[in-house]
Amino acid sequence: MYGIDLLMKEHENIVALTKHLRRTCCAVIEGADIDVQEFLECIDFARTYADKHHHGKEEQILFRFMLNNSDPVAEKLVRNGMLVEHDFGRFHIGELENAVKQYASVPTTEGKLDIVTHASGYVDLLQRHIEKEDTVCYTYALRTLSEECKAQIDEQTRAFEKKAEQDGIQEKYITWLEKRKQANG
Repeated sequence: MYGIDLLMKEHENIVALTKHLRRTCCAVIEGADIDVQEFLECIDFARTYADKHHHGKEEQILFRFMLNNSDPVAEKLVRNGMLVEHDFGRFHIGELENAVKQYASVPTTEGKLDIVTHASGYVDLLQRHIEKEDTVCYTYALRTLSEECKAQIDEQTRAFEKKAEQDGIQEKYITWLEKRKQANG
């Protein structure tokens, strides 16, 4: 199914971001200075690619279809699991942004701690969240949604992707990731 295959492919890119953020946090723990611009770029990636682009497709398309099926298992899985975790991710990114901006104006050890805490919290949350989506949520959707629903999800996902391509979303953030991968060997 195109829609779910694409979401899983995007997970690979989001995991690459989390690995980069984790390496960046480890460098700070080992004594590196806070690279404010790098953290702000990671926040931008998280907000635009991971949240608006990827979670946008999940929330506006896949999850909507799952919830419209009047399936109590899908209801719990989506509302009490996936959507709650999306909100926790937004919380960590918001707090990370606040910590980075605060550190940029008044660099303190506590500021470094706040940056590492929220970046690490986001990393851990997203890595666990992606595992659940790939192995539980998407599998459940594939098993329970009708072929008609799956076709509609694919069609709507293609339209969403086309708009994002016109806006340069995929190119911008995949290029950003590739530069980080090259820099880290």
